Amino acid sequence: MLHGLAELAGTALRGVFSLLRRIRHPRPIHPRGLVLTGQATWIRTAAPSGIGWIDDVREEPLEVTARLSRGVGLPDVLPDVLGLALRFHAADGQHSDVLLAATGIGFPSRFMLVPRRSATGATFGSLMPYRSQRGPVLICARSVPKRMLPADLGSLRRSLEQKPWKVRLYHAEPTGKWHPFAEVLLRPAAQPDSAELRFDPVGHTLPGTAAYPWVRRLREPSYRVAQRRYRPRPPCEASAVPRALREPLG
Repeated sequence: MLHGLAELAGTALRGVFSLLRRIRHPRPIHPRGLVLTGQATWIRTAAPSGIGWIDDVREEPLEVTARLSRGVGLPDVLPDVLGLALRFHAADGQHSDVLLAATGIGFPSRFMLVPRRSATGATFGSLMPYRSQRGPVLICARSVPKRMLPADLGSLRRSLEQKPWKVRLYHAEPTGKWHPFAEVLLRPAAQPDSAELRFDPVGHTLPGTAAYPWVRRLREPSYRVAQRRYRPRPPCEASAVPRALREPLG
C-alpha cells in the first residue's frame, strides 16, 4: 500500500514540476543560488549510523562543492524554502551528492519544510531517509556557531568572502537524536551560478546506502523532470509554415 501511495504522489509531483518547468526554466525550483566551495573534515562520532561513508573517520578532508539556493525564488525580503546541495569529491574522481532543505530539527518537524529568510539558525535536513545496514538514516546540516547571514545572495557572498561558513553535519534515526560526524568549511566559489551545475543524489548517492523503493517512487519522477536539460525550441523556418500563411494579405 505504501508503494502505491508513493507512486501516486510521485506522479502528481511530476505533473506539478512539469508545469513549473514550462513557466520557469531551466530550473523549475531553486532558480537562484550561490555556488560555494570548501572542505569536509570528519569528526569521530560515538553513535555509528551503519553507513561506512559516515562512520569511517578520514585522515584527509574531502573537497566539497555546494550550492545554497532559494526554493521558490521569492524576493529576499520574504521567507522561502532554502536548499543546500553538497557534492563530496572522492580521491578516485567519483563524487556523492546530498540534497538538503530547510526543515525543523525535532520530530516530526524534521519531515516538514520550514520557510526562512536566510540560513541564520536554519536546519537543513534530508527529509527522505537513506537505507543503511542498521535501518533508515537522516542527515542534516547546521551552522556552527550560530551566525547571522544575509538573505540576499550578493550580501551573502561578500559576508562569506570575509569569513567562511562553518556547517556541521549530523545523522539520526527518524525519531532519534542527532549525532555530529563532519564539519564543512564553505566559501564562495570562483564559478558563477549556472544551470549546468546539477546535483544528482539518485545517480550519485552516498557509498554504502540505497534508496527505499517507496522513496524512489515518490522522488524520481519529479526529480527527473527538474534535472532534464532545457533545450530552447528552434525558431520556425519558413518552409515549415503553411504556404497560405506565408503569402501576404491583400
